[in-house]
Amino acid sequence: MNNYLKIYCKNTQEYIDVDGGDTLQEIYETIEKRIPFRPICAMVNNKIEDLRFPVFTPKMVEYLEACSVQGIRVYIHSLCMVLYKAIEDLFPGKRLRIEHSISGGFYCKIKHNEELLTPENIERIKARMQEIVDQDIKFVRRERLTTDVVEMFRKQGLNDKVRLLESSNELYSVYYKLDNIIDSYYEPLAPSTGYLKAFNLEPYKDGMLLLGPDPNDETKPRKSYPMEKMFKAFTNYVKFNDIVGLDDVGTLNKAIEKGWGSEIINVAEALHDKMFARIADDITQRYHDGGARVVLIAGPSSSGKTTSSKRLAIQLLTNYIVPKVISLDNYFVDRSRTPRDENGDYDYESLYALDLEQFNKDLTALINGEEVKMPTYNFQTGEREYRGNTLQLKDNNILLMEGIHGLNPELTKDIPEEMKYRVYVSALTTLSIDDHNWVSTSDNRLLRRIVRDYKYRGASARDSIARWPSVRRGEEKWIFPYQENADAMLNSSLLFELAVMKDQAEHILRQVPNNVPEYAVACRLLRFLHYFKSISDAPAPVPSTIPIPGTSLIREFLGGSSFRD
Repeated sequence: MNNYLKIYCKNTQEYIDVDGGDTLQEIYETIEKRIPFRPICAMVNNKIEDLRFPVFTPKMVEYLEACSVQGIRVYIHSLCMVLYKAIEDLFPGKRLRIEHSISGGFYCKIKHNEELLTPENIERIKARMQEIVDQDIKFVRRERLTTDVVEMFRKQGLNDKVRLLESSNELYSVYYKLDNIIDSYYEPLAPSTGYLKAFNLEPYKDGMLLLGPDPNDETKPRKSYPMEKMFKAFTNYVKFNDIVGLDDVGTLNKAIEKGWGSEIINVAEALHDKMFARIADDITQRYHDGGARVVLIAGPSSSGKTTSSKRLAIQLLTNYIVPKVISLDNYFVDRSRTPRDENGDYDYESLYALDLEQFNKDLTALINGEEVKMPTYNFQTGEREYRGNTLQLKDNNILLMEGIHGLNPELTKDIPEEMKYRVYVSALTTLSIDDHNWVSTSDNRLLRRIVRDYKYRGASARDSIARWPSVRRGEEKWIFPYQENADAMLNSSLLFELAVMKDQAEHILRQVPNNVPEYAVACRLLRFLHYFKSISDAPAPVPSTIPIPGTSLIREFLGGSSFRD
């Protein structure tokens, strides 16, 4: 006997009668003529689910297309499993590792067998992927006792997943089956491979680049673009992870369980010290060669620009160069002249919210040794003021400026190139969840922002999540196009940071109510953080107070920084 119930479909804005136990896919098939796209996943009570999800109680359902933000994530992870199957079919037992996003796609290697990835073999893998897509094979979701899943992964040679599950303390675990292979992802997958029509696989450095659909045309694969300096920054950190033996979350968790938290923190902080010193030495050399009077520090939100600027200033002082700091905020145009965004709000992230003409005039005068009257922007009145502050550069001074537009040539268009040194700061995460699940750089920064804004700006996690799409649009427009202009790339990520942010972030994320759209991202981030062991919960000899230095970049977000604002 059927158990009839009603769900509310946001796409059609109506209640629909369904049979208890029907899957989202089966429900969609009854109303597909009323939805103008083929969904790849759905939101159920503001939580992302795959279309195999069975409905037993009344729900609010919104079907999502592949080009939506959540749909793209489902598409890409499904594509990763197709790639894994293709490699397993052609090169059985070889270890696929999807390392990080770069150049519009995802950089992949066959670990310890890099010589296999010739252009000819990459074309073979791509052709096999296309065959799998054309066969429209179902992704089958299953849930079993974790001990059973561990043994299944062990037999398939997925030791990275074995380590992760053994440190999870979960009774049951979810995995996916695709024909003859199994895998796990922390995102839902598409119903079948036939949904993945647009993709590309091309040679990239000593590996290959997996490209999903173009965000502007889901019928075509995305085009790649060069990111030489960014790739080098990623590569250096991946090499560091390999040397210290911590390249995935399972390995990190086991190290924390053994009480090695302090050692991990000390080594990661030492690497940052070395990076800041190296950049300061490079600036100093350029300074003595007759250039580099202006240091511009830029990067996306929550990349750690503020602490990076202060630590770089300290390193410059040890090289007998005294930095003088200029705040770009003081060069905002009067509010009446501020550009507005697509919603009609003041767009303070726009380059043209700054008085570029006055800024370049003052900068030129300072470089020439003149004394300059420095402005202050009054955020209450929305007007620039002069309060008697002046600045003049001496022979041992250098200007240090931090702001999102630092790498944009238009910002300092009147300043000779040889006078400028540009630093790009970003949290380039190279620690993977496992070989097929990477840690998103964007998610890492969002978690930093959620913790910081909750502690210092009175913003809830819901507020930070709601604001994030607008922040990301600003980054895509004003920051990312110019990142390759940098003279130095500074990776601000720390191996241990998610393990120490975990407790605070989870507490804040759990406050997001389930009746708001932001709940979906909160749930995804909580699921992601669940993989990590907390360093604060580690056994002796790690002390209960986490031994993170007051100068650590992560203190900018956690609190306890020894730098004054």
